[in-house]
Amino acid sequence: MLIYKVVELTRVTDESMEDALNEWSAKGWQLDGIRFVVQETSRRPVMAFITFTREEER
Repeated sequence: MLIYKVVELTRVTDESMEDALNEWSAKGWQLDGIRFVVQETSRRPVMAFITFTREEER
């Protein structure tokens, strides 16, 4: 069974993204995707959602 993990980043920097990717991949999760939330007035993302998946037996 495929299960998902969503990590929300409210401070989007290269360091915060590296930390999240390294932390969850070390726990056996595989990166599924990264989605950014941007405001029209700024080009820099204000939030990011990183999704991971892994197979788990039931």
